[in-house]
Amino acid sequence: MKISKYILSIFVALLVFTHSNAAEKWDMALAYGAGNFHSANATEFAKNVTEKSGGKLTIVTHPGGSLFKGGEIFRAVRTGQAPIGERFMSALGKEDPLYEIDSLPFLATTYDDAMKLYQASKPHIVKSLDEKGLVFLYAVPWPAQGLYSKKKIGKVGDLDGLKFRAYNSATIRIAELTGMAPTKIEAAEISQAFSTGAVESMITSPTTGKNSKIWENGVKYFYDIAAWFPKNMIIANKASWNKLDKATQDLVMNQAAIAEEKGWELSKQGNTGDKKALADAGMDVGKVNSSLKKHFEKVGATMSEEWKAKAYKFRDNMEHVSENYVKINAKYEQCQRERLAECTEAEKSLKTAEQAMKAAQERITALEQQFSRDTFLMKRIHSKHSLVRKLVQF
Repeated sequence: MKISKYILSIFVALLVFTHSNAAEKWDMALAYGAGNFHSANATEFAKNVTEKSGGKLTIVTHPGGSLFKGGEIFRAVRTGQAPIGERFMSALGKEDPLYEIDSLPFLATTYDDAMKLYQASKPHIVKSLDEKGLVFLYAVPWPAQGLYSKKKIGKVGDLDGLKFRAYNSATIRIAELTGMAPTKIEAAEISQAFSTGAVESMITSPTTGKNSKIWENGVKYFYDIAAWFPKNMIIANKASWNKLDKATQDLVMNQAAIAEEKGWELSKQGNTGDKKALADAGMDVGKVNSSLKKHFEKVGATMSEEWKAKAYKFRDNMEHVSENYVKINAKYEQCQRERLAECTEAEKSLKTAEQAMKAAQERITALEQQFSRDTFLMKRIHSKHSLVRKLVQF
């Protein structure tokens, strides 16, 4: 009997040891082509993790939407269909207003400002993703967003009815406020959309235009309006993450930090080099005139006001959760005082309400701290968009 127990204990120990040292393989879903700097950077990240982990974790990249299309990747990683993937952050604005703060027009118009905005919002984005069963690894911005057009745009009226490629709620709203006609199109479909005439203008980075050889589809003009610096982020499924031992997790985070730093530098290089590539291909690269610039800045101010209202609505929904908790808690306390038999059900309701209350309070704190703790963000919003006297005070 003792021998049997001894053998069993060895067997269990071997199983635990084997599990803790089992090699993991992650398929990484990437939205953009292999030649895109985001994909190249992610591929190097995957290669470094694979090599440095000593076989504990192998990451295989699948660029160009070959594993999941761009719009499908967030859900795929969240549900565990893909253990790791890339998503354009501001496309998730419906999940939480915080995700689209980097796409507010003219809030951050330089890399320094974009970095400060990122540092201010990152802790809350990380927390929001964690609540959704995701692990944030790193984020890298696209070069500054400019306006592409098949037609010359010399006055505000030239925007009326212009068929416009949109890719998130921010670009859709820009089109609506400027009189353009938006059609939502993923990056992989840009060339086809312009060649078929489905769209004739867009706001995106010089990198996207260069990679898609946009000039081959009749696009002649690029206006360097430096509207914003949207980011791609790399996220992992938390259940997949938890299968890794601590040393491997630390390695992944270390390599993610390296990839993020390199990615920002690659973006800066592209911001200059890719505009030159557009010009070398024969495109007219320049600035918009002062009246158009003021028009776009006015649109940016309107969108910032709308974003603030959305944040307030988000807060109001949480306050409703809070009120509901107070009512349920009062009912439970009454039940306890009167020693009623149905206290068990009341207790269950209270626990559910407590969980909702906790989540609501955390989100309120995130939105509050998003602005009140960062003087840069407050100043930018005051100076650029006149977003009331104080932003998001609860």
